[in-house]
Amino acid sequence: MRVFKTKPFARFAARERIDDAALVEAVRRAERGIFDADLGGGVIRQRIARPGQGRSGGFRSIILFRRERSAYFVYGFAKSSRSNIRDDELEAFRRLARELLDLGDAAIAAALANGTISEVTDHDQAV
Repeated sequence: MRVFKTKPFARFAARERIDDAALVEAVRRAERGIFDADLGGGVIRQRIARPGQGRSGGFRSIILFRRERSAYFVYGFAKSSRSNIRDDELEAFRRLARELLDLGDAAIAAALANGTISEVTDHDQAV
């Protein structure tokens, strides 16, 4: 399972001090079938804990997810700032999922090289 974050999500994660280990944990929960919402079309919503706190008052993330293959963190927000995403945003994420979840190795390598995405690493264990 490869895990990536888009450039905008990486900025969000850095600003909110969300480390890669928290992202890996969110994907591991999703792999076990534990996620907040399956929004359809390869889009899930998953909670991420605030550093030093629990998940319930933390952040929400939108992940483009295909079990045992790949996950792309594309959007994050604080629960306190908004309750959910709009329908038009969801449709845009579904369109993006159709594109990103079918990328081949060469296209992924190109996106990594140009900085569009970055790979999430967990130095302790593989996802």
